[in-house]
Amino acid sequence: MQNQNLTIARMPMPLTFTRSWTDEDLERYRDSVARFIETEMLPDDEAARRRGHVGHAIWRRAGALGFLCADIPEAHGGGGGDFRHEAVFYEETARRGLTGMATSVHSIVAHYLLNHGTDAQKARHLPRMARGELVGSIAMTEPGAGSDLQGLRTRAARHGDHYVIDGSKSFITNGYLAGLVLVVCKSDATQGARGTSILIVETEGCEGFRVGRLLDKIGMKAQDTSELFFDGVRVPVDNLLGGREGQGFYQLMGDLPYERLIIGVAALAGMEGAYEATLAYVRERQAFGQPVANFQNTRFRLAEVATQISVGRAFIDRCVEQLVAGTLDTATASMAKLWASETQGRVLDELLQLHGGYGYMNEYLIARMYADARVQRIYGGTSEIMKEVISRAL
Repeated sequence: MQNQNLTIARMPMPLTFTRSWTDEDLERYRDSVARFIETEMLPDDEAARRRGHVGHAIWRRAGALGFLCADIPEAHGGGGGDFRHEAVFYEETARRGLTGMATSVHSIVAHYLLNHGTDAQKARHLPRMARGELVGSIAMTEPGAGSDLQGLRTRAARHGDHYVIDGSKSFITNGYLAGLVLVVCKSDATQGARGTSILIVETEGCEGFRVGRLLDKIGMKAQDTSELFFDGVRVPVDNLLGGREGQGFYQLMGDLPYERLIIGVAALAGMEGAYEATLAYVRERQAFGQPVANFQNTRFRLAEVATQISVGRAFIDRCVEQLVAGTLDTATASMAKLWASETQGRVLDELLQLHGGYGYMNEYLIARMYADARVQRIYGGTSEIMKEVISRAL
């Protein structure tokens, strides 16, 4: 009996993931989000991964429950909360390895409209986005232009009271389901960055707009990532974001802290979910007559992972508090994105190893999380771009 007690004492214990920015109201909100995810998102995840998208119905359901655009003011149809409410949804989906519903991109689009749009643009689009009637997407990346916006080839030529858009975009999240696309394009090819503008395209019945194939990715199988084609697409001049040409680059740069912290928040929550799943697995899995959790190698690896998560929680939470306070700068947000996404890759590799051969099977959460996490170091600005941004601020 004494030996058994010693064995139990040595087994890894779960972490208590306490957030410095939460309160009772937010935790009640988290409970509602978790119930929605467990009852309405999780059951369809396997099917969504097979078909490559989650469909429109779940977006409308999330909107009806108030889970979309939670940090958009009520005056514009949103939830009237702040970034913490958004973070709750990102965390609860990331912890369960659910990537199909890219509410992060949807929220980023809503913030472009909120921060840079005209009053008419906000009134037309934000309430419908909050209700899930319009899925938002931003079309920036092209086959020959990713982080380098100077290389954009999509053009928007003004003809009277319309712009005519020609070009193509690739790797566009929410592209297949999008009802509203913010198209980053060149309105004046002679002006470099100053010639960049963002045009609002409503996709329903839009002549010349075409969604290409759903791209076959190594991870994030349930998330619709598509090619988009614009062949003489005509949009009213009123669809120019903010109403002034040449503001696109400035508009894109203005929301970078928000975008990059989203990735940091999701990366950390993904690590927490993977840790909990691995802890449950090693306690159950038997090898050489005892749980895998009893082996020193297992306990030491989990100790390292738990330490990294705990340290990361302190940093990411501080960034959340700074964003809510309006003090988060681009360099610090880039640090959050860089550290969290790089650490996520290392942590998930360690946790997958503890699953042995089962960790390589897609039926296990850790395998799907491992594949999904790889893109975190690429989208939203690659790790190399993050280092460049940080180094310029030193």
